Amino acid sequence: MSESRAALRYAKAILDMAKENKALDAVEKDMRSIAATISDSKELKDVLASPVVSGTMKKNALLEIFKGSHSITEGTINMLVDNKRLGMLNEVALKYIILNEQLKGKDVAYVTTAVPLDAVMEKKILKKVAELTGNEVTLESKVDESIIGGFILRVGDLQYDASVSNKLSNLKREFSNSL
Repeated sequence: MSESRAALRYAKAILDMAKENKALDAVEKDMRSIAATISDSKELKDVLASPVVSGTMKKNALLEIFKGSHSITEGTINMLVDNKRLGMLNEVALKYIILNEQLKGKDVAYVTTAVPLDAVMEKKILKKVAELTGNEVTLESKVDESIIGGFILRVGDLQYDASVSNKLSNLKREFSNSL
């Protein structure tokens, strides 16, 4: 099973549990915190991916970092450690956010650009994505200079990569294949 499908299954299970306990918003807040913290910290990503650091140490570190989280969130961390799937915590958090937003009739559009978006561009992107999906959309933007230019837009399971680095990669691949 691919990591993405496994993360989606975990996220669905967490969503169902949060629904039963009427804690959808509290768990979403925790998941947003987890996703932001992991994506902002290279050190934390490295620790979570490291086979040298024990699962117990990773679990203790995460429970300390996210102290005060909902019991469902803490249970998620414990479950991922027990199943040796802690490396997918960030992806589980992102999938949960998407599923919860869809449950509310909203979609989350993730846009990655080489430079920060201005307010006018954000409004244009939101309008276009809302037209395409038919749902209310919230925008999460991220700056990644490695894409050189253009953008990468992800809504749910759909991704549109209009980055310069992707186009250069495709050009390189075509050139290599024609030799």
